[in-house]
Amino acid sequence: MNWRKFFGPAASGVTRREAFGAGILATLLGRTAATAAPSRYAADNIYSRLLGVKPLLTCRGHTTAFGGSLMPTEVLRAMAEANDYFVDMDELNIAAGKRIAEVMGAEAAMVSAGSFSAMLLGAAACLTGTDQNKMAALPHPDWPRRECLIPKGHRVLYDRAYKAAGMTIIEVDGLDQLRNAIGEKTAMLAGLGSTDRSNPKGAVTVKQLVEVGRQARVPVLIDAASELPPVSSLRHYVATGADLVVISGGKGLLGPQSTGILAGRRELVEAARLNHSPYAHIGRGMKVGKEEIVGLVAAVNRYASLDHDMVHETWNKKARWMAEQLQDIKGVTAVYRINAYGFGEVRITWDRKVIPLTGHQAFEKLMAGEPRVLFYQDEEGGTFQTRSMKDGDEILAARRLRQFFVHEAPRG
Repeated sequence: MNWRKFFGPAASGVTRREAFGAGILATLLGRTAATAAPSRYAADNIYSRLLGVKPLLTCRGHTTAFGGSLMPTEVLRAMAEANDYFVDMDELNIAAGKRIAEVMGAEAAMVSAGSFSAMLLGAAACLTGTDQNKMAALPHPDWPRRECLIPKGHRVLYDRAYKAAGMTIIEVDGLDQLRNAIGEKTAMLAGLGSTDRSNPKGAVTVKQLVEVGRQARVPVLIDAASELPPVSSLRHYVATGADLVVISGGKGLLGPQSTGILAGRRELVEAARLNHSPYAHIGRGMKVGKEEIVGLVAAVNRYASLDHDMVHETWNKKARWMAEQLQDIKGVTAVYRINAYGFGEVRITWDRKVIPLTGHQAFEKLMAGEPRVLFYQDEEGGTFQTRSMKDGDEILAARRLRQFFVHEAPRG
C-alpha cells in the first residue's frame, strides 16, 4: 500500500524489554500490567504471525484505511453464534432493518455493505423505485430523471457512489442556485451531515437542503457515515426529515467495518433492498453475510444502551493523561482540548528552532518506530485521539512520544 496516500509510510513492533517496561509503568500509575500489556503490537500477533504485517498503535479515530474500529466482545459473540445457523436472507434483512429503524426513529432501514454501498443503493432507489425494468437498466438509466444535485461544500470523494448508481452529478453553489437547478431531470438531492458541524462559509445547511427537497418533492439523501459521536446523530438526520440517511456500521457503532445502514422512507428503503443482494441487480456484488448483519444489530443495540457521557469521559481521561506526560519536554507543546465532536484529544506542536521537523516528517518517523504510532498529522504538528484505544494503549503512546521527542528527534 502507498502509505503516503493515507498520511505517511510504514515499519516495526515492540521488544520484550519495552513490553516489560510498559508493564512497570502501568503498575506505578495504578494500572495492572495486564491492561497495559503491549503484546498485540509485538511479533506474536495474528497479523505478524500469519502475514508478516505489523499492527498500528492508533491515536486516531475510526478510519477505514487503517482497519476501522475494534468490535466489542458482545458483537463478536453474536457473529460467532450466527455462524452456527442457516437463515432466509430476505427474512433476516427485513427483521434487521426493522430493529435498526426502531433505534433510529425511521420508517425503515436496511443493512448494506458499508456506507458507500448504502449511498449507491439509496441513489439507485431514487432512480428506479420498485420498477424491475429500471433496476435491470442500472447503471445506465435511459430515462430523463437521473440527476443528483449536490451543493458546493457537500462534495466529497465518496459521492462518486451516486455516479456509480447511474446518476449525473450537478454541483450547485448556494441556496438560490439549488432551487433554480431543480427540474424534471432531478432525481435526488444529496448532502453531508458534517457540514452543519464544520459550518463551511456559505454552505447550504442540512435543514435547508431538506426543506428545498420537500418543497420540490425530490428525495434528499444525507451522508452521515462518520457522524457518531455525538450519539444524537443516530436519530438527528432522520428527525430533520431527510428521506434517506447513511450511517457507517463500523466506526462509531463498533459493528463490523464492512457494514452500513441506509434508513429513511419506507418505499425508498424497499426499493434499495430490491436493488441489493440477494437480488441480481446493481447491488448483487455488495453482499452482507448473515454474521455481519447480526453483528451490526448487536452493535446498534449495544450503542443504544451505552452511557455515552461515561464513554467520552473514559476517552477524555486518557487524553488528559497523555497531555500531562509531555508537558516538560523542551520545545514541545501538548494541549488537551475538546474537539468539534464533543470529546477530548491532544494537540501536539513543537518549536521548529528546537526540533527541526515538520508534522509530516514526524509522522513518517513515528510510523517507522516501535510500536508504529498512527495519528492525524499536518504541517504544523499532530492531533492524537484515544477513542480507538484499548486500556493501556495511552501509556504506550505517551511513552513512545516521549522517547521520540526526547531521544530520537533531531535538535536544532
